[in-house]
Amino acid sequence: MKRDRWREIRATLEKEIMDGILEPGAKLPTEPELVQIHQAGRHSIRRAIAELAKTGHLSIEQGRGTFVQSRPKLEYTIGQRTRLRRNMASQGVDVSGAMLGVERLEASAHVASQLKIDIGADVVATRRLTMADDVPISFGTIYHDASRFSSYAERREALGSVSQVYASYGIQDYVRASTQMFARAATDQEARQLRQHSDMPVIVISAVDAEMDGTPLAFSEVIWSAARVRFSIDTTGDPET
Repeated sequence: MKRDRWREIRATLEKEIMDGILEPGAKLPTEPELVQIHQAGRHSIRRAIAELAKTGHLSIEQGRGTFVQSRPKLEYTIGQRTRLRRNMASQGVDVSGAMLGVERLEASAHVASQLKIDIGADVVATRRLTMADDVPISFGTIYHDASRFSSYAERREALGSVSQVYASYGIQDYVRASTQMFARAATDQEARQLRQHSDMPVIVISAVDAEMDGTPLAFSEVIWSAARVRFSIDTTGDPET
């Protein structure tokens, strides 16, 4: 048997995915079935699937099987007015979210410095998962000063968008004050949360949103799937970005 048979299998499966023969969300045949289809050993099948999972073509879900990922990558523009739903709506993507938890905490030195509040002051930490067409693309935590936004989590669930929540507090507009991002290897927990291969990297984005006078509204730390979302930076200052 050819030593690099797995490369041929990977190329075949990748072509079927890109040609639409294997559609997004489709479940791959079982490993024994793939062995028969490709007349190859289990090692070659496993290697081919693992490599395609690393590039984001496939999602290996424990206990469920291996599925074709939605392609191509989503485009997300970060600018003065960064809005998730506005970014995704033009791409025909159905954006949804789920609350993972909410806590009232004492602000760490880092969180306090970002929100410009005292260290140890109460903050509301809301953890959420974001999905695009039912595929996880990010999860993370957004911190708010509890003295101003004690019911943020409840209003977020009821109203459905961050902009509407702020409007309910009398804040009609806000801007992105700062954004920092870097890529790194995913932890096992992050890979499971995003339903991606453990060797696939993530992008960590820390951001501060502020009122028009510069007063911080929120500080967020979000983990994004690097294989599913491509970021671009808008430097035009266009208020409609």
